[in-house]
Amino acid sequence: MMQFILNTAEDTEAFGAKLFQVLPEKCLVFLLGDLGAGKTTLTRGFMRAAGHIGAVKSPTYNIVEEYRIDHRLFFHFDLYRLADPEELEWIGIADYLQEKSVCLIEWPEKGEGYLSEPDVILSLTTSNNGRKLLIKKMPAHLLSEISN
Repeated sequence: MMQFILNTAEDTEAFGAKLFQVLPEKCLVFLLGDLGAGKTTLTRGFMRAAGHIGAVKSPTYNIVEEYRIDHRLFFHFDLYRLADPEELEWIGIADYLQEKSVCLIEWPEKGEGYLSEPDVILSLTTSNNGRKLLIKKMPAHLLSEISN
């Protein structure tokens, strides 16, 4: 496990941008953390680094937001409002996860039993005036890249 202290929203976005630089074109990322912990802020930095222009907001009501940028595919999920993990089957979660894409999933615990094993698990918590980011799971070669 590796830990980072992110003092500002800009630091959180910068980490998201760095994450974009190291992740492969197909990757499943779980974003853990309470409301306001910075999951969407990190995703915003990731999507801006990918080349997205415009708002990046949490897809709380839509459950999933799709981005197509330079022939690459990204899905941002927010499972906070799921009443039952089975709802993921109704929206076709298996199809999303089979795509050659990066899937960033907020509140993955709400989809337990319907989600594949993640490649990366990031946990964000509020800490004093900033955030603490803990990399709970990441392939070793990516971990060495992100720490530079």
